[in-house]
Amino acid sequence: MSLSDSDVKKVAKLARIAISDDDVPHLKNELNGILSWIEQLQEVDVDGVEAMTSSVDVSLPMRDDVCAEGYTGGGQPENVTRNAPKTEDHFFVVPKVVE
Repeated sequence: MSLSDSDVKKVAKLARIAISDDDVPHLKNELNGILSWIEQLQEVDVDGVEAMTSSVDVSLPMRDDVCAEGYTGGGQPENVTRNAPKTEDHFFVVPKVVE
């Protein structure tokens, strides 16, 4: 697969990166190299290979999930909201962001 100059400009626009016309040939070579490498990876036979999240088999220690007083309401809403810049009736007051 080979990208054209217009493809490179479109990718830059989608990534919100401003590029000059002088940068297009260099970026085109870079992106074509990346796509070539991806094509090589697609040729690798991975049938029967189990998916993994890490190359090292590690299990993290787990702790008991215990609620602490103050986080469940516990009759202490003033402690939960005391550092908030603005509160009303023990609720956080934030600016409206959706019309």
